[in-house]
Amino acid sequence: MSKGLRVPHTLALLFMIMALALLATWVLPQGSFETQPNAQGRQMVVPGSYSVHEERVWLSPLVLFTAVPRSLAFAQDIIFFLLIVGGAIAVLRATGVIDASLGWLLRKIGHSPATLIVLGTAALAAGSATLGVSTEYIPFAVVLISLCVAMRLDAMTAMGIMICGYSVGFGIAWTNPYTVMVAQGIAELPPTSGWEYRLALFLPFVAVTAHHVWAYSRRVQADPAASLVADLKDPRHSAMAEYPALTGRHLLILGLTALAVIAMVYGIRVHRWYLTELGALWLALALVAGFIGRLSADDLAKRFANGAAELAVVALLVGFARSIALILEEGQVLHTIVHGASIPLGMVGSELSAVGMLLMQSLLNFFIPSGSGQAFATMPIMVPLADVVGIERQVAVLAFTLGDGLSNAIIPTNVVLMAILGMAGIPYDRWFRFVWPLMLKLLALGAAALVVAVWLGYS
Repeated sequence: MSKGLRVPHTLALLFMIMALALLATWVLPQGSFETQPNAQGRQMVVPGSYSVHEERVWLSPLVLFTAVPRSLAFAQDIIFFLLIVGGAIAVLRATGVIDASLGWLLRKIGHSPATLIVLGTAALAAGSATLGVSTEYIPFAVVLISLCVAMRLDAMTAMGIMICGYSVGFGIAWTNPYTVMVAQGIAELPPTSGWEYRLALFLPFVAVTAHHVWAYSRRVQADPAASLVADLKDPRHSAMAEYPALTGRHLLILGLTALAVIAMVYGIRVHRWYLTELGALWLALALVAGFIGRLSADDLAKRFANGAAELAVVALLVGFARSIALILEEGQVLHTIVHGASIPLGMVGSELSAVGMLLMQSLLNFFIPSGSGQAFATMPIMVPLADVVGIERQVAVLAFTLGDGLSNAIIPTNVVLMAILGMAGIPYDRWFRFVWPLMLKLLALGAAALVVAVWLGYS
């Protein structure tokens, strides 16, 4: 990176975006749509009801400072989950199970980084496409980094597998309950309908993503100085000289960890578990693993506390990212942005309208990073718009999932993205340099998929 160009710390970058959001509340018209509850009691936008407020709300510059602690309070569930996960990972590492498992994996697939990249990307994408997994991947960031570094790759390769894999999964969303099923409910379509076409998109999207990560990893293997994180010297980005043998005690801890992951998937799917239950599961795993690993009570507590402390910056990143949307909401310009983005779509043909919906949803994901929240804010507008321009409602849903999902890999207001990068010790500007060419490729592929969907009458 040029010495003359100094990119600010991620926290500083987010604070600058907060300041721009505050400026937008002073400059843009303030307005809102009318909302009404649906059958489930969720408030939905009424199409065509946008109006500008007669009386303007002026946010004080002090909101830049009060928004952060309030956002930390709003995001307390994910923050506390991250702290517990950080402590649990530290305890697992202290038992030696992580390093021993990495050594075993290296002996099995260490000769083929391409296998790790393809299978890892596909597995993560499948989990997100079906169950809507995102936050649950965060604990595995450090483990994946260790594996990649040991295979003469780098931390950025690991992030490419994890973040891009989960984003592609959200984009194609076969049965994702947080995005496609919510959007289809608003569009009055059968739940999970049209899954065959979305399933057909899985292979090309995963192939493009895996190829991008693989091509980067090849450059790093040929020249380690080509790594985008070569100069960071982060201890998390270094490999061990020697890995311990995998013992029976390690296998027992691994078995319990696998049971915890199965319980996590089952709980999410059947009992609608979320971060409180998942945090409790990881806390229990840490205690049992520490006991089996023969850690004393004091050592277990110290390891857990140190692991949690390492994620303090990550918790701040979550709070700062959430603050941006909070300022836009309280400044009453969020609906203005949604309304303004939707106007051009009614002026072009059906194919261009579908592509425009993709670009609009990608843009709005910056302001409304919650998938279900974006669905409730935008789909009531997109559905009647699709009817007017002559495209199937299923196409509008696909444009939503692709726009919302793919852009998760790049928008700094996405708390999952910022949390994973924080755990990995990778600044956002380095990640942006890695991911923006892939985003262009995926958006072009998404646009092509939507045009084909229009031609096919996808419903």
